[in-house]
Amino acid sequence: MRTALLTIACFLTSTLLANKPVPVVYDIKSPDGTLIVHITTTGQIQWSAEQDGQPVILPSTIALHLETGETLGANAKISSAQTQHINTQFNPVNYKRSTITDQCTELTLNCKGDYSLVFRVYNDAAAYRFVTKRKGELIVKNEDANFNFAADDNAFVPIQHEYRRDKNFNSSFEALYHEITLSRFPKDSLAFLPLLVDIGQNKKVVITEADLDDYPGMYLHGNETHGGMQGSDSGRWGLSGVYAPYPLDASLASINYIPGNRADYIAKTTGTRSFPWRVIAISRQDKQLLDQDIVQKLSMPSKLTDISWIKPGQVAWDWWNNWNITHVDFKAGINTETYKYYIDFAAANHLQYIIMDEGWSNDLDLLKIRPVIDLQQIIDYGKQKDVGVILWATWYAVNKQMDTVFPKYAGMGVKGFKIDFIDRDDQVAIASTYAIAQKAAQYKLLVDYHGTSKPTGLPRTWPNVIGYEGVRGLENFKWADEDQPHYVVSIPFIRMLAGPMDYTPGAMRNATKATFRAVNNDPMAKGTRCQQLAEYIVFDAPLQMLADNPTIYKKEQECTDFITQIPTTFDETVPLDGKVGAYLALARRKGKDWFVGAMTDWTPREMTIDCSFLPEGTYEAEIFRDGVNAGRDATDYKKETIRLKRGDKLSIRLAPGGGWVAHIRPY
Repeated sequence: MRTALLTIACFLTSTLLANKPVPVVYDIKSPDGTLIVHITTTGQIQWSAEQDGQPVILPSTIALHLETGETLGANAKISSAQTQHINTQFNPVNYKRSTITDQCTELTLNCKGDYSLVFRVYNDAAAYRFVTKRKGELIVKNEDANFNFAADDNAFVPIQHEYRRDKNFNSSFEALYHEITLSRFPKDSLAFLPLLVDIGQNKKVVITEADLDDYPGMYLHGNETHGGMQGSDSGRWGLSGVYAPYPLDASLASINYIPGNRADYIAKTTGTRSFPWRVIAISRQDKQLLDQDIVQKLSMPSKLTDISWIKPGQVAWDWWNNWNITHVDFKAGINTETYKYYIDFAAANHLQYIIMDEGWSNDLDLLKIRPVIDLQQIIDYGKQKDVGVILWATWYAVNKQMDTVFPKYAGMGVKGFKIDFIDRDDQVAIASTYAIAQKAAQYKLLVDYHGTSKPTGLPRTWPNVIGYEGVRGLENFKWADEDQPHYVVSIPFIRMLAGPMDYTPGAMRNATKATFRAVNNDPMAKGTRCQQLAEYIVFDAPLQMLADNPTIYKKEQECTDFITQIPTTFDETVPLDGKVGAYLALARRKGKDWFVGAMTDWTPREMTIDCSFLPEGTYEAEIFRDGVNAGRDATDYKKETIRLKRGDKLSIRLAPGGGWVAHIRPY
């Protein structure tokens, strides 16, 4: 690390004559020089950013308020400023590419009072965080994180709703996007992250956070005070961070563990630590958001040295299809015979796991197994067939029993836990996700978090965390009539930027707008069969569900065979085209095989797939495309096989709510 030559703008004459502090500006540029972050340290520390000369973030206040009354970032005394140029590579575990290049410029402002501010500027992102070096405990009353914009921009805003026990800061973190201008941000509402803002000139900004450990997650609300902006900027618009206050107690509401009383501070933590990164990702073309690695880059490296036991894969899932198997000689349901049938299906189709969802045990006591379940017999049967068993559990029960449950069930041969109904991201809840991951790793157990907020890097730090929900997934078709085909071409640009996304695709009963019905026990999905196939390629999910039931997959074996060929992790990802909320196409490589997926909203489209991503050579492509009648019957599709080579351009047509997929192999 060395002291950098920084651009320091000191307007000496006017300020000295007025006996005002000298404004000092630190400029830090991305490696390619196009993205510049400005930091002013006079009075209150503020940051701003511009790319290609276009304002991205206007001056926005940064501060950390302590219980002692001290505010880190106010009247800061900079003792030193250092920069370093980072250019390294690392190999992520169970990810969309095998190698990540981490290249940025980093500025550290060391302040009197034993704290620092660290800024990183990438070609396509910027981030900052506080670092403290103090003895003992630190109580954080609040944090100022502001994102001010130059205009009343359009935004994709996921508003928190469906509160548990009508308590704020308690929800499943599942919401369709409010597509609104910043000025129309609903009052008295909170948005969870990630959130997208369209700043014009084709540029999009996604706000999120990274390396969130032992600290509450950040929400955003409309910033009526403009984040400390000067009066001349009072007509501009912004967003401000909000955090769940520290919970002082909690009680059960069914299977939710909901805080009652909360403190007047947000975090009680160690005095020497790094705080979460506040992050913006920026794109010049929407498709670039499909290929962002910023959360991985900013997260703490893996704490595991042996990762050989962490196996991604596909899962036969029971709950969405309501155990509705047919043509069997036993009563289908939550029982040993049904789960052995799921294992037979998984083995026949080369799936790695089954999940035993809610019902195999008491929800609040995982040691109380239902009498109709012979768990050891199911696990042993899976071992014979090379199919692992993952158990569903409530967060409440895992928190209470993991010291007993994890060694017991790991000893029986269980491969992991799907942990559900966290429904909070206060400091206690976030800290528990790290503690659970660590304890699970001790017993070589996978973790799939559901009913949870977005990932912020935990899958890099503890790579046995192989799944994250935090998305309004396929389950909602069981009870809701919503515009999912529009949503599924929005989330890859926004939610998926944060990390793995357990949407749980795979519906084989496919419906148009006109034919859809919400049927809980026999669910269907809006959009075409080929859109469901494309979700297996587009959505990042190292632990990927087959949500429908084995009986219908057997009836649709041609589609099932295509799904089960698709890996859940990849060596390379290439975004091909896309517009947020409208359509997208991307290609992924595993070894020498390529998988291409395209999807559209309800607008039928013609697109061109440019095969320039292929290496030289001749290839054979197995293609599934929307059938000519898919607009009438969404199950309609056409399978074909063609030859192609690098540089070929394929003209494709997508039906309303449609999709297109290809598995391309060297010929």
